Amino acid sequence: MAAQIESVSIVPEGALVYGIQLPVQALSVMTSMPWEREGAGPAELLQAAQAADAAGFFYIAVCDHVAIPREKAETMSTTWFHPVATLGWLAGQTKRARLMTNVFVPAYRHPLETAKAFATLDALSNGRVILGVGAGHVEGEFEALGIPFAERGRITNEAIDGIIESWLNEYVGDVGLAPRPVQQPRPPVWIGGSSKPALRRVAAQGDGWIPQGTPRKLMPESIAYLHAQRDEVRPGASFDIGMITELIYVGDPEWDTPKYTLTGAPERIVESLNEYGTMGVSHLQLRFAARSIDELCDQMTRFGADVGPHLSR
Repeated sequence: MAAQIESVSIVPEGALVYGIQLPVQALSVMTSMPWEREGAGPAELLQAAQAADAAGFFYIAVCDHVAIPREKAETMSTTWFHPVATLGWLAGQTKRARLMTNVFVPAYRHPLETAKAFATLDALSNGRVILGVGAGHVEGEFEALGIPFAERGRITNEAIDGIIESWLNEYVGDVGLAPRPVQQPRPPVWIGGSSKPALRRVAAQGDGWIPQGTPRKLMPESIAYLHAQRDEVRPGASFDIGMITELIYVGDPEWDTPKYTLTGAPERIVESLNEYGTMGVSHLQLRFAARSIDELCDQMTRFGADVGPHLSR
């Protein structure tokens, strides 16, 4: 691994910010709502991004898959918009929200290519990039790209080092990369995953953590493990720790929302989400129960007005 990486924190001290993985961009039946798979397209994707931007969301996010194996297509679908192309399109049509990948698989590309793509996006968006990365999990996708699945951890670690080096220095060896990122010293790298190898990767190389499936009751244990690993390899580093929430519906729905949806008055939702803040979580990735793009946008607007201002650590 390269020299110790200095951490970059972007969440304001004491704040509990929130963002959203956008609808439509990825149509996995495990994460998308039925309306997304019933004819929604770029217009609805843009509508959601602009509603989140107007409602004060800290980031809007998209996910990354290149090619889905046939045997997984029934549940994952083959619709996964390219993350850099999508965020580049949205950058010119939003104003404040940061542009995040949740998550990008750096093992699929050369580090110089990834560094150039996201440095360009950062320059064009006036410094709004968050590079969320993960090791990847679809073995057949690695095979299709000619990348050894068993070595994805090592490749990911080396890629993160290479991306960060390219952002910090215009020249890497005998080649130079510009435009340079607007964010200084560099854009943040948030690392996804919930396994111990993922947490060790956050401790050694990340600026933030995006848990993928960690239940609420296990978050304190995972955060403690992350900090213990940090103290061994990178003492003093600070992390923007995240959480993907349960489904939320602000208000009392007049329809049967999915099981375990957090519903009710804004005060009830604030109380529940602030429990994450007391654990040390600083950013929430929200998920909303909605039957249409209009209902989703209404939920985001209500959340931004009635819940968001009362969240804190």
